[in-house]
Amino acid sequence: MNLYPLKFEPIYKQRIWGGCMLRDIFGRQTPEGERIGESWELADLPGDKSVIANGELAGRTLASVLKEYPLQVAGREDYGPPFGLLVKFLDCGDILSVQVHPDAEACRRMGRGDPKTECWYIVAAEPEAAIYKGLKKGTTRRSFAEAIKAGIVEETLDRVEVKPGECHLLPAGTVHAIGSGLLIAEIQLPSDTTYRVFDWNRTAAAGKQRPLHIAEALESIKFDISAADLPVTRIGRLVDCGFFTVDKGHQAKGCELLMKSGEVKVLVFLNGMGRIEHSRGGSVPFAKGETFLVPAAYEGATVFTTEAEYLMVRGIRFR
Repeated sequence: MNLYPLKFEPIYKQRIWGGCMLRDIFGRQTPEGERIGESWELADLPGDKSVIANGELAGRTLASVLKEYPLQVAGREDYGPPFGLLVKFLDCGDILSVQVHPDAEACRRMGRGDPKTECWYIVAAEPEAAIYKGLKKGTTRRSFAEAIKAGIVEETLDRVEVKPGECHLLPAGTVHAIGSGLLIAEIQLPSDTTYRVFDWNRTAAAGKQRPLHIAEALESIKFDISAADLPVTRIGRLVDCGFFTVDKGHQAKGCELLMKSGEVKVLVFLNGMGRIEHSRGGSVPFAKGETFLVPAAYEGATVFTTEAEYLMVRGIRFR
């Protein structure tokens, strides 16, 4: 098999907080009448498996191709599922719940769940848009639990205004929420374990409030993490968290990005267009808002026909 850069069918997720930036900025034709909050660009979870959208492998799942060609795709014969990344776009028309993802130790203590460290790259932001990350200094487990009961969780959170081009790393155990008016590229470990601790007292379908997971959240939160402890990066190496690295690239029209074989890579194109060319012939076009998995065996160059920005994810850790 002459493997090539793989693009996937987006997996759209309806969310109570979904917005319209996927349509307005990336030109996506999202389902009519639905509030799409997430577009899963690359996924290999039990209930959500990305389907290849291009080339002769179109229609097959990423999981099936990895099983058949582990060395060529992942760069190792002993690869075991799932693929080591989950890549999404978050379209936030309203504020998200206050939540936390556990680390490996919390999962072991509770006997369930999968750890999740993530990063958020701010693609677009309305004026004064903000995120919440970490707790105000001095917040303890007891005081946070009291704030939940009193309905004043917001008073314990670190609120940070954000701008396009910033990248925010959120290690597992960090309390967080995303405000409205944001389009975010989220790169994370392959886990959908989320413990919701506060949902701004809103209701979902049929007037019911969404369930909370307060006991699990209190067990997972690292109460010593505040916004001041978490990096904000803008150029070059954005993330190196031990699970993956993220680099930001900015190329002028007509430039090339050379890619050597030996390591699987993921490219997230933020704007611009061009093509990815194999060293032995053949090419795959790309446009803004598209995500590609570049197999470990692939060697070639990305040629930019317009000015472009992209994220390159490497150093992907597998189980």
